[in-house]
Amino acid sequence: MVFVLTEEQTLLRDSARNFLAERAPVAHLRQMRDKHDADGFSRALWKSFVEMGFTGMLVPEAHGGLGLGHTEVGLVMQEIGRNLTVSPLLASSVVAVSALVHGADEAQQAKLLPALARGERIATLAVDEASKHQPDLVESRAKRVGAGWELSGRKTFVIDGHVADWLIVVARSDGPGLALFVVPRDAAGVEVERVQMVDAHNSARIRFDKAKVGADALLAGAHDATVTLQAALDAGRAAAAAEMLGLADEVFTRTVAYLKERKQFDRRIGEFQALQHRAAMLYCDIELARAAIAHASSRLDARANDAWIAVAIAKARAGTSVTRAVQEGVQMHGGMGMTDELDMGLFMKRARVLQEMFGDSAFHANRVAVSRNY
Repeated sequence: MVFVLTEEQTLLRDSARNFLAERAPVAHLRQMRDKHDADGFSRALWKSFVEMGFTGMLVPEAHGGLGLGHTEVGLVMQEIGRNLTVSPLLASSVVAVSALVHGADEAQQAKLLPALARGERIATLAVDEASKHQPDLVESRAKRVGAGWELSGRKTFVIDGHVADWLIVVARSDGPGLALFVVPRDAAGVEVERVQMVDAHNSARIRFDKAKVGADALLAGAHDATVTLQAALDAGRAAAAAEMLGLADEVFTRTVAYLKERKQFDRRIGEFQALQHRAAMLYCDIELARAAIAHASSRLDARANDAWIAVAIAKARAGTSVTRAVQEGVQMHGGMGMTDELDMGLFMKRARVLQEMFGDSAFHANRVAVSRNY
């Protein structure tokens, strides 16, 4: 487990921190929200992500990437959480890339991964079909038509689906199992509806009406589709947990600073023992999440069989910790904590979306409990 960062990891973290604080602070999120941008993110910023190497972190070097691991991804995602940065990094460079690395054959990887590493294309995973994350409940169908496939069904909460060039669609094939298909967003029979979420980030509802794709759209790597889906989701869960950690860290820092500045009854409110206790408990909560996320990232990097358990624990712990952080942040800031002028509400909204993304705390606590027959 990585508790002490290497020199290279420290450099990556510091570079990401400085870059995002300068180029994509919380004010950038407000700007994208208020101008109602059609993409919902900055293409110029995305190009800078490419130059920084963020888009190729999980892409193998053989396909033009950096060949880094989930620990490094987590460091960048923490800084994204601190700044509420809007980008397709999580959807494309983490989840979609993980699906292709685990599920595509060599020819498919050679065709798709370099474009994702260079940021020339954006991809996303389309799995959810209900209001809550239930990846086992897939009703979308894929049937063979001639030499290709025909897909029908609906997907919801597809992260950045409105700007994705490729949709990695989970569907039930002619057999009883699942299959994954790479479907161009502009393919005939694909209807995409953009949904701007409460946190000013983006998702989409997508309908597949007998959308036809070629035989090479089916991911045909060595792993079973269920294994591939699990790997992609766990990569996304670990990254989302890291983003929540960064968000909680920033909220804690801002809240403690306010406790040291705000005066009531001629005393700084941070001098009141009740608030000191609440701040101390929040600090402990955040550190628990930090340890769980570090463990989950290291297990993913080791490709351990039990990595999914570590990821489930990390996502559940991060979810409860970030919820406590934003609630305490709003409450300790008093009435102005509820206003749009103060950033605290933006952090709360993003925390709520991240909680639900790829399964909330209850979902992952249940996964662990069922696996251990509690």
